[in-house]
Amino acid sequence: MLEKLESIYQRYLQVQTQLSDPDIFSDVKRFNTLNREYGDLKELVEVYHVYKKLVTNLQEARDILKNESDPELKEMAKMEIDELADQQEPMEEKIKYLLIPKDPDDNKNAIVEIRSGTGGDEASLFAGDLYRMYERFCQNQKWKTEVIELMEGSVGGFNKIVFEVTGKDVYGTLKFESGVHRVQRVPDTESQGRVHTSAATVAVLPEAEEVDVDLNMGDVRRDTFRASGAGGQHVNKTESAIRLTHIPTGIVVECQDGRSQHQNYDKALTVLRTRLYERELAEHNSKIAAERKSLVSTGDRSAKIRTYNFPQSRVTDHRIGLTLYNLPEVLGGQIQDIIDQLKMAENTEKLKAGGLED
Repeated sequence: MLEKLESIYQRYLQVQTQLSDPDIFSDVKRFNTLNREYGDLKELVEVYHVYKKLVTNLQEARDILKNESDPELKEMAKMEIDELADQQEPMEEKIKYLLIPKDPDDNKNAIVEIRSGTGGDEASLFAGDLYRMYERFCQNQKWKTEVIELMEGSVGGFNKIVFEVTGKDVYGTLKFESGVHRVQRVPDTESQGRVHTSAATVAVLPEAEEVDVDLNMGDVRRDTFRASGAGGQHVNKTESAIRLTHIPTGIVVECQDGRSQHQNYDKALTVLRTRLYERELAEHNSKIAAERKSLVSTGDRSAKIRTYNFPQSRVTDHRIGLTLYNLPEVLGGQIQDIIDQLKMAENTEKLKAGGLED
């Protein structure tokens, strides 16, 4: 383990040297990449120095115990060995997890899209429940949410809602939510009291920065139109809504939630970059999936990941077989425990794939 950590320390010094080169600021993309790598390596290097000192002290104490004749010194060495040995194993476990390769997108903001699926009006209501669940979770995390696009359902909820989440490690946390969410409950319109099953899809995308996507604006058609639906008189009486069409791929993005055309254009451009980045990301993830089975964070929006059962107050995450009986709390935004267990499952899988697990 020391050899692996030493090579990481040497890489850390290389990155540090490259970042101190004044020429690096002329290449924004390379600077951002190196800066992220430097931040990721810094914690490992700090732990490496502590671990290296611990191993050195342990070896010195063992040498004293082996070679020293003074009983008092030998007893002190034995006590030190016991103390240091107790620290070694937990530190090595921590290092194993720190050595897991990080997804470079984990520290990015996210674009979250919720769409109603099978189930008609009930699916739209459920999509609204999911949005409020994530909104409350984001509030608890001190993250900022901003709606970019929405299509309201005929009886409430949403047929579609797209929102941006900004904060620390947003994508790395919310990426586990991508997939099909299923609800089992008695709809308000059901006179017989029968339980119906409906679904909504959630897609969580890492928000693309300008340097992530080579977007030729000559390939983008821009249209303006009057916003529809909720938004106030100002929005509805001006052509503030923006539609961007990426001609080579046919990707269309609309944004009408902002008060001004300029605001909507900036938001739509961010979403367009993110959609283009998603295409590249999907190709990358498919290559990884071909090499090893992934329990979580595949980003597959067609896979059923979770069931919310109202009669039993039960939430089941099908990827890891986790069942909780606290449905009201989960829908109230308390999903951190589920996410933590999904992260643990992914990290365990990565440890095995990287040959770090004993």
